[in-house]
Amino acid sequence: MILYDMTTAMNPRRVRIFLAEKGITVPTKQVDGLNRENLSPAFLKLNSLGKTPVLELDDGTLLTESIAICRYFEALHPERPLFGSTPLEKAQIEMWMRRMEFEIVAPIVTAFQHTGQYWEGRIPQEPLCGEHARNRAYDSFAWLDRELAGREFIAGDQYSIADIVAQCGFLVGKVTGTKIPPELKELTRWYTSVVARPTARA
Repeated sequence: MILYDMTTAMNPRRVRIFLAEKGITVPTKQVDGLNRENLSPAFLKLNSLGKTPVLELDDGTLLTESIAICRYFEALHPERPLFGSTPLEKAQIEMWMRRMEFEIVAPIVTAFQHTGQYWEGRIPQEPLCGEHARNRAYDSFAWLDRELAGREFIAGDQYSIADIVAQCGFLVGKVTGTKIPPELKELTRWYTSVVARPTARA
């Protein structure tokens, strides 16, 4: 088994944090995104979309997409559950994970793609689209700040995959210009808490 990783990318970080929370060690191979190794013929045989992470199993089976990989390890190592234990917990965590994907991560990433220097020449950039996405992100930040009042983590009292998805998205925002405004006290409290976990450095 080997995990094809990219330390600078958001989605592989999700898997690394997840594995660290579970106490699972998996051999990794770094993919050089800056030099576009992910678009090389050799890597495209692993994932035709040219994206990381990719998990190659011992029999050669390939799994892509960070959440799919995390679900695989959750099934193999159900303790401590990060996708929930009961039917209700699983549904609530799934709900909040999807909300984080659409309401938080998507506008942060869109703003970065359309305004970030890294993406120049890689995709057609529309700066106005990027600014619109950034404004939408800030609206979502304010919404999440209100939602977090009275609870410790995104989906309730336990740290879960919903928190992992959100914290990785906010890290992208922090380094690309879509930061959490300091007046959002609940969101700031949550973010300070999750990035202080030892696994956040995975």
